[in-house]
Amino acid sequence: MPKMKSNSAAKKRFTRTGSGKLKRHHARASHILTKKTRKMKRRLASSVICDPTNMGNLNKLLPYR
Repeated sequence: MPKMKSNSAAKKRFTRTGSGKLKRHHARASHILTKKTRKMKRRLASSVICDPTNMGNLNKLLPYR
């Protein structure tokens, strides 16, 4: 049986935590920042754990992570 390939786009966007959950960054944090409030930019700068409903699909994209 051949090796499964990890999805290259997902490799760049998600990291696995020590407990096995996937961590991601917020969207809408890279440009047009002048109209966003300080509070919103501060919140968008932090990372967040992926929702459990998406974990099945993400685990298929990243079988070895």
